[in-house]
Amino acid sequence: MLMKLARLSLWNRRGTVLMTVLSLVISISLLLGIDHLRHEAKNSFTSTVSGTDLIVGARSGQLNLLLYSIFRIGNATANISWETYQRIQNHPQIAWTIPISLGDSHRGYRVVGTNQDYFEFYRYAGQQQLQLAQGVIFDDVYDTVLGSEVAARLGYQLGQEIVLAHGIGQVSFSEHKDKPFTVVGILAPTGTPVDQSVHVSLEGIEAIHIDWQQGAPMPGRRVSAEQALEMDLTPKAITAFLVGLNSRAATFLVQRQINEFRGEPLTAILPGVALAELWQMLSMVERLLLVITVLVLLAGLVGMTTTLLASMKERQREIAILRAVGAHPRTLFWLVQLEVLLITLVSMLLAMAVLMVGLWFGQDLLAGRYGLFIGLNPIRQSSLQLMGLVLGLALLLGCIPSWLAYRKALTDGLSVRL
Repeated sequence: MLMKLARLSLWNRRGTVLMTVLSLVISISLLLGIDHLRHEAKNSFTSTVSGTDLIVGARSGQLNLLLYSIFRIGNATANISWETYQRIQNHPQIAWTIPISLGDSHRGYRVVGTNQDYFEFYRYAGQQQLQLAQGVIFDDVYDTVLGSEVAARLGYQLGQEIVLAHGIGQVSFSEHKDKPFTVVGILAPTGTPVDQSVHVSLEGIEAIHIDWQQGAPMPGRRVSAEQALEMDLTPKAITAFLVGLNSRAATFLVQRQINEFRGEPLTAILPGVALAELWQMLSMVERLLLVITVLVLLAGLVGMTTTLLASMKERQREIAILRAVGAHPRTLFWLVQLEVLLITLVSMLLAMAVLMVGLWFGQDLLAGRYGLFIGLNPIRQSSLQLMGLVLGLALLLGCIPSWLAYRKALTDGLSVRL
């Protein structure tokens, strides 16, 4: 009986109730949406590199090594000699390695010198392998494979020639114009820094620097692209390398051996630990987004309470009639609370539906344009906890109009005011 009365009362005020529900739907969908994006972004961030047991670079801090080797941010303190890399590569516990050479760029995008193992063993987002959207993996010294964002933003197609520049600035006056590279492949979006990278062979990196010294062309010496192909292009040094082990049980043993390597000072880090530490540094932004969303939600709930309070004057005669036919004051209190409950539940269901539809339509756009892979199911433990919090706050704020209804005197509604 009370449920039917609450439903009819809301329907009688459907215009005002509809605006209240719309306000709550926007607030709740924003709250759940940011919570979902927050979790998905964290998962995407922590899975930027997957299946790699160790990252090895010159002696430096853990975060610095992670930033320049995986996120292409900053520079290495020093390089690793090719001889050292080969000695460690032959370690009996090491299954594979991926050498990485950094230091050049193309129109603000970092150039990554590597070999075929990069495309075979590099994993991200739960053991996903790099896939080509177009073309093939580089095979020639002057071939290049572009990340999806590089190709999309710069409008490059297969067969197009590009020129690499020395250094990592957005604008560079030290370009390797005499040795252009040909685009032979474009990678599919990954949602990782791979999308913003230009990939070339280690031999290609060596070729463009064969007549350079200390970041500038050697005076009086000029080696053409064709002449470079006739020369020994074995790398002299690399920036870092990724390591996959035969057994994860040997991770700490190999890490200690590399850190104590006597040939040159090296640092081996666990990518998962470094990623977790880096995310902790960025978690303040995550919390700030959540706080802003909670404030938006509170504004919506306060708006609902204000609407109910404003409607109390219109309902004075309704309340008085209910009291006149024998309704207990507690009945009026629970009637208003039931209305608040119905408004909130309907708003939460609609907000969840709006969010899922938005994710369904926006998933391909986010993946294709921003390389951000978002799951379609926003329901998780944290979202259920947030919905419980929303319901609790709504009922708590709903106590204000409910209490006014409870305290309303019979004569207040029946007296005639001139």
